[in-house]
Amino acid sequence: MKLLFKLQNLKLLWTLKPPNRTFHGHPRLLSSDVYSQYESIRRGKQEIPEYFNFASDVLDKWAEIEKAGDLLPSNPAFWWINGKGEEVKWSFEELGFLSRKVANVLTKECGLQKGDRLILILPRIPEWWLVKVACMRAGIVVIPGTSQLSAKDILYRLQASRATCIITTDRLAPAVDSVAAQCQLLRTKLMVSRGSREGWLNLTELCQNQSADHSCIKTRIHDPMIIFFTSGTTGSPKMTQHSQGSLGFRPLLSERYWLDFTPSNTIWNTADTGWILTSIASFFDPWVFGSCIFVHNLPQTESSVILNTLCRFPIDALVGAPTLFRMLVQNDLSKYKFMKLKYCMSGGEPLNPEVMEQWKSQTGLDIHEVYGQTETGVICSVFKGMKIKPGSMGKAAPLYDVQIIDKNANILPPGQQGEIAVRSKPIRPLGFFSEYLDNPKKTAESERGDFYVTGDRGTMDEDGYFQFIGRDDDIIISSGYRIGPFEVESALIEHPAVVETAVVSSPDPLRGEVVKAFVVLSPTFSSTDLQSLARDLQDHVKKTTAPYKYPRKVEFVKELPKTVTGKIKRNELRDKEWGRI
Repeated sequence: MKLLFKLQNLKLLWTLKPPNRTFHGHPRLLSSDVYSQYESIRRGKQEIPEYFNFASDVLDKWAEIEKAGDLLPSNPAFWWINGKGEEVKWSFEELGFLSRKVANVLTKECGLQKGDRLILILPRIPEWWLVKVACMRAGIVVIPGTSQLSAKDILYRLQASRATCIITTDRLAPAVDSVAAQCQLLRTKLMVSRGSREGWLNLTELCQNQSADHSCIKTRIHDPMIIFFTSGTTGSPKMTQHSQGSLGFRPLLSERYWLDFTPSNTIWNTADTGWILTSIASFFDPWVFGSCIFVHNLPQTESSVILNTLCRFPIDALVGAPTLFRMLVQNDLSKYKFMKLKYCMSGGEPLNPEVMEQWKSQTGLDIHEVYGQTETGVICSVFKGMKIKPGSMGKAAPLYDVQIIDKNANILPPGQQGEIAVRSKPIRPLGFFSEYLDNPKKTAESERGDFYVTGDRGTMDEDGYFQFIGRDDDIIISSGYRIGPFEVESALIEHPAVVETAVVSSPDPLRGEVVKAFVVLSPTFSSTDLQSLARDLQDHVKKTTAPYKYPRKVEFVKELPKTVTGKIKRNELRDKEWGRI
């Protein structure tokens, strides 16, 4: 059976069971005419469609195919459980029906219009998916956030984004209320709850009596769709804006290379809803192929829950940060018989080769590494059928010309270490972020010569495989979470005991790396019990900012290494932690 999408000027044709062919060493899983059109777009020889909306042009098309009885086998589009007996299953038609109701709530009840910004802070519950689809239908720009955000984090996001609406749970509603008076543009507060709260609308109640008659707004392919707050080495998190095309349209052309799914497949991604990986692996890319997105509420990530879920449900693919697999291999995996699992993917940070070997020896399954960033989506991956080289994150993804460059933007030969970069000129790749919103300086600094620079160092071998070496800056990636040292340092410096502090990454066998704080104490606290003070500082950070950012290691020092101009030499501290000095 063939699926035909007519998206303005571009026809995308692929088969649900495509033939395996080979092209330059890659499994070629696109029909020849689609591949030639993809090549034309990549080379800038063909214009991309002017208009595109993921809700109407992808999700509603699958609903039509499903309604016609052409979607076999009949797999749900969305499948959610909470581990306590509750379960939700939606077809594409039901997803459309419910998301239109939410779209009407947002536009009619809340008065939101195309281009308005909405902050969405929900855990892994079905409403997160409904709101995202509804925002696309209404042309509202959605801003996802992790449920671990503090009141201070929420205040910054509301003020920086100028969002007019926020949707969250009753647990975070008090935090929002504590800062709402400082956010003059915030007009509407929606809560997903079985209860009520003064000043808040109840999304669940409003949807019950809402009409499902809603016409999807017409959006251009470069219209803004999502904004992610991403941490930097200095300053507050940046607003990384993506368009309908960069996240919604790109997988129509390229993502079969990393995902390679059909409507009979089910994927489970364990990442937090605030991160781009969930938007990619639990939203856009699987639904491009009509696949089922499986979600477990997972209040806490526990090995037994993950493993038992894989045994009880027909999950084909598991996606998680390396921390997940490091945690799982600590168990006797011979006790578990997975129902259908065949494909495992890891992203967010490098995966230790020894973990890959342990997982393979106990389950018989390979772990395919995926490398990307908030700004770019998937940059490199180990495709299905590709030879796996331990320690490598695979080859460049379609649409991207990935190279290793030096400080002058010169391409380095295979085997030589440099910065991982993606060609961005003369044609900016379709999957790229639009800009760092309200920050043209940072947007300009992200490019060097003809390349977007990732800030990561690596090498490429003769076969085109890339290997990650480390951050070229001070970003800490712990359990898949990106943590900027400035945010943690700012929290620590508020404590009266702290005169000065520097935060760097430190190796950790489970999380890959964790936050470590070097602290110079105030003389009045010099005689304090240091173990007790360390715990006090950790608790202080947990209360001041998102808890996942707190320093799991604290070392008290008399002074911090600095340059002649007074800048803290974090690279020296980091190198010492990692045994490079």
